[in-house]
Amino acid sequence: MIDDSAIQSTDMLGNLIQLRKPAQRIVSLVPSQTELLFDLELNKEVVGITKFCIHPASWLHEKKIVGGTKNIHLDVIRALQPDLIIANKEENVEEAILELQKEFPVWISDVNTIVEACYMIGEIGMLCDRTSKAQHFISEINKNFESLSNDSALSGKKAVYYIWKNPWLTAGHHTFIHSMMEACGLQNESKEMRYPEVSPESLKKLAIDYIFLSSEPYPFKEEDKEYLSQFIDNDKIIFVDGTYFSWYGSRLIKAPSYIKKLIFS
Repeated sequence: MIDDSAIQSTDMLGNLIQLRKPAQRIVSLVPSQTELLFDLELNKEVVGITKFCIHPASWLHEKKIVGGTKNIHLDVIRALQPDLIIANKEENVEEAILELQKEFPVWISDVNTIVEACYMIGEIGMLCDRTSKAQHFISEINKNFESLSNDSALSGKKAVYYIWKNPWLTAGHHTFIHSMMEACGLQNESKEMRYPEVSPESLKKLAIDYIFLSSEPYPFKEEDKEYLSQFIDNDKIIFVDGTYFSWYGSRLIKAPSYIKKLIFS
């Protein structure tokens, strides 16, 4: 039943979330959204995070650790008695989230574009009584990406973004990383959906301008760059902080300036 007096939000899987008052005890199961909660100044309200929620680093010591993104400890979360849990379709395990939904309000994100990221930021802000600050973040994100997209030096440049090796997996279409590349004016040469394999040997045929080696989920090293340099010019291979390409919270505000400096420094 819909309570007209409640704070209401529809999450990104279509679930209606109703709170009687702004969230006061929040558990975040997603690192990028944990950082968003910190930037929304919800230090007192956040009571639980995962061991992968590394920003801010201080919260790893101050908040209750409820497991990893894939191995959530349901008993620890139950003991915290949250009035809002923030989860993600891709990062969290469905069975665990379904169990939590039986007992607590769970807002689930499913973010593949910057537009969807801004929707998430706005809805989380509203549920936590931080609407004004969330809308400011959204405005800054849109302004900064518009400035980056107007930089013709990036327009049409061909790139491949590696996230793993052996097999050599890339960020393909219908991923948030792909959306980020498009927003920068880059052309993603990994054409298949989600996370296809692109062999290093095939790079010779692609006329690539940039190869990005991410810091996460696999932390690429100098030896990987040396290996790839057999197939593409060394100066086209760039190490990147993966959080600026794949985290879809408040870090998006800083992402355009990071990307511009990364390529043109």
